[in-house]
Amino acid sequence: MPLLPLLGMLVLTVGVALYVLTARRYQSAESVAHSYDQWTEDGILEFYWGEHIHLGHYGSPPRRKDFLVAKADFVHEMVRWGGLDQLPAGTTVLDVGCGIGGSSRILARDYGFAVTGITISPQQVKRAQELTPADLPVQFQVDDAMAMSFPDASFDVVWSIEAGPHMPDKAVFARELLRVLKPGGILVVADWNQRDDRQKPLNLWESLVMRQLLDQWAHPAFASIEGFAEQLQSTGWVAGEVITADWTEPTLPSWLDSIWQGVVRPEGWLRFGVAGFVKSLREVPTLLLMRLAFGTGLCRFGMFRARRAPTAPDPVAIAASETAENHC
Repeated sequence: MPLLPLLGMLVLTVGVALYVLTARRYQSAESVAHSYDQWTEDGILEFYWGEHIHLGHYGSPPRRKDFLVAKADFVHEMVRWGGLDQLPAGTTVLDVGCGIGGSSRILARDYGFAVTGITISPQQVKRAQELTPADLPVQFQVDDAMAMSFPDASFDVVWSIEAGPHMPDKAVFARELLRVLKPGGILVVADWNQRDDRQKPLNLWESLVMRQLLDQWAHPAFASIEGFAEQLQSTGWVAGEVITADWTEPTLPSWLDSIWQGVVRPEGWLRFGVAGFVKSLREVPTLLLMRLAFGTGLCRFGMFRARRAPTAPDPVAIAASETAENHC
């Protein structure tokens, strides 16, 4: 074999091996906190993704849009979809998995809500506080979404974007989201989900792709849209039915746009140096795998809306929810 192709194969093999061996596998809540602390401290993710560490909304059908504008648009679209634009100023909102506070600031600034943002990452809380004007009714704190420190029925609205994949027990997560919601309050969740494998099991290549999507970004598991809706419903705290929607189409351009930021914003190469360039380059395979998964139906972008029932949950329903906790 000629020398150049041989060297190319060697470099590719070493690159794949390093990618797999340096994965940020989920181990505990501490491993999630550590990952986000690192991403926040080095500033690379904020530089390219802005203050919103979530996907953007490009319309349906999608149209070309500035990457950072699409992220802010996602928040407004989620507010309208959840019916939160009909709520009065002063409505109390819990932002679960608030990141560095981008959504929390929009909810407070543009809708007049009193927002509490929680994240497992101390560095995210610190950065969120730095970015938030003192006159906004927003506060941030470190808290574990699997065992929140708030009393029952604390908030008018519970809001969460793309936090669910980090939760090891989706049934516990569902119960906590509804537990801290006041009777009659609104739950609005946006999440990365996988196809319902109870209906169509993952084949070999899908399992391999899913393994990397979990391991690379500290995810223990993805729920399915159907499975998580069932877990919310079976808590006994939901009035009526859980409403779901699939926003895969309007969010899909985000994956390639996030890679494109490294091309159209070369000043990042100077700002973060060689080490920063290598860190950024390392995320490209995962972003491409995400685009592949969401583009082929292996993954879906799920939206969930529910209203908390005015009465306490039925103990029988709670027992049923515990049996559903392994459903994805």
